[in-house]
Amino acid sequence: MTGFSSMRGGRPRKFKAEINVVPYIDVMMVLLVIFMVSAPMVNPNVINLPTAAKSVAPPTEYIEVALKANGDSSLRINGKKTGGSTAETVGKSRLKATLQALHDDNPDMPMMISAEKDIKYDEVIQVISQAKLMGINRVGLATK
Repeated sequence: MTGFSSMRGGRPRKFKAEINVVPYIDVMMVLLVIFMVSAPMVNPNVINLPTAAKSVAPPTEYIEVALKANGDSSLRINGKKTGGSTAETVGKSRLKATLQALHDDNPDMPMMISAEKDIKYDEVIQVISQAKLMGINRVGLATK
């Protein structure tokens, strides 16, 4: 029975239990090149903003803060109880104090911010932040 081992070459073969990783490295290199080529084609500067529909029931009375690009702000209370709209133009320094006084008189009145197109985004965020710190929970942004 030793004849069978002599037919195979004399000694038994050992099996290798290793994974050949060279094809996987090739595939990963191809994927890396594809991502490197396609990454500059994606333009991250374009933002597709959603459009807002008009609310069904807007508030009847609200404090309107109109921010202008020259630094002036105007505060106005719009509503039926006030008999129309009374506007008061204030600067940045007096905006917080005037808004606080209006909020103290009418604590449940919501606020709407209408800002010019050329104004800095940071200024609008600062006004929203000040309103939230004062306790005004309903703050909206005016759109065209």
